[in-house]
Amino acid sequence: MHAPLPALTMGEPAGIGPEIAVASWRAGRRFLFVGDRSVLRDVPVREVASAAEASDDAIPVLNVPLAAPAVAGRLDPANAPAVIRAIETAARLAMTGEVGAVVTNPIQKSVLTRAGFAHPGHTEFLAALTGSPMPVMMLACEELRVVPITIHVALRRAIEMLDADLILRTARVTDAALRRDWGIGRPRLAFAGLNPHAGEDGTMGDEEDRIIRPAIAALRAEGIEALGPVPADTMFTPAARRGYDVALGMYHDQVLTPIKTLDMHGGVNVTLGLPIVRTSPDHGTALDIAGKGVADPGSLVSALDLAVDLARRRAAAKIGA
Repeated sequence: MHAPLPALTMGEPAGIGPEIAVASWRAGRRFLFVGDRSVLRDVPVREVASAAEASDDAIPVLNVPLAAPAVAGRLDPANAPAVIRAIETAARLAMTGEVGAVVTNPIQKSVLTRAGFAHPGHTEFLAALTGSPMPVMMLACEELRVVPITIHVALRRAIEMLDADLILRTARVTDAALRRDWGIGRPRLAFAGLNPHAGEDGTMGDEEDRIIRPAIAALRAEGIEALGPVPADTMFTPAARRGYDVALGMYHDQVLTPIKTLDMHGGVNVTLGLPIVRTSPDHGTALDIAGKGVADPGSLVSALDLAVDLARRRAAAKIGA
């Protein structure tokens, strides 16, 4: 089934986003670029008014002009409004069905914050734009999918935030997404313990007994296949990974460290719980190498491929509904 083009946002224009966009196009990936056409160098570009005007002989660009020329590696707060407008535009196109998905190039959050951006990052901003109350961040590669239950907060704050309700809501969104977007009939969700050895019967912490096990029991009562809590130091071996479809961790580094170790250049950030498909490369703006021609486009290529796959499955599900 044919899926509409994904919209690829400009991201931070001084970072590696524009050059990995060009490299992805040269690698055969097709998309509608939403951003300033001037950041795409040494490649044919055609400014369009809609995705319907796209063709394969040039990158179609829905132009969102920058306030100042982009210089690789040099941040300019004057360009923050254009970065934000590009994300807003791509989300609107996906909500109306003009594009099949949104793929976001990395942003420099510190610059956007100084410009009045009120969200911790892409995930929360897209949730606000689409009216989604419970966005969930997943990292995915060929060998592993992971979901952190608490995300970009200090470890101390993550432990304070952790409760059964947060686990339940995150797990429900994850289970629904794996069924709809990945076509997994009965997803297996494995939960890491918070403490070493998953608490070892309360001798190394009681969060497993007070919070995690009751949440897992409630999920099982709902018909969700929930496993654990599993000691985090053993749940990412090859044999262990074959026993589940996604690993849910209690804090950011608990699950992002193993997936980045397995596939740093092929991992994809996917936002679950949105009415649109959204993926992103699993890396930052890399200002230190921007403009040097050494940026690896692998994660963006994977993000574009996954976005198209997920959009195709969603379209098929609507037709079959």
